[in-house]
Amino acid sequence: MRPEEIEIPEDALSETFLAATGPGGQNVNKVATAVQLRVDLFKLRLHPDAYERLKQIAGSRLTGAGELLITARRFRTQDANRTDARARLAEMIAAAHMVQRKRKPTRVPRSVKAERVHKKRQRSAVKQTRGKVTDF
Repeated sequence: MRPEEIEIPEDALSETFLAATGPGGQNVNKVATAVQLRVDLFKLRLHPDAYERLKQIAGSRLTGAGELLITARRFRTQDANRTDARARLAEMIAAAHMVQRKRKPTRVPRSVKAERVHKKRQRSAVKQTRGKVTDF
């Protein structure tokens, strides 16, 4: 699933605007351009497996109330930051829908094990010949 294909219900989102740091000159001090997007994960109606993966991806951005908190402040305008926050949310949801393939364990061939033991014994023999030098 690609981020462009994901539809996010509006009732799951709430936005607040706050003063941002970064580019914008003196305008930064006057206008609240940063967007703090709160997403209620329960209202996204995700599959339980995707929900668990999204919680893993969210990490510390997840609040105790089950909300995902995304702060966007890269751009100078509210609209650009709002778009950025929603795009980042869509990417996270798309990543949560991707299922990792199970790793199929492979066996080490018997010949490789035998070779490893053989080399180990050779190295051991070399070290056994080392010892303290005694004076005659």
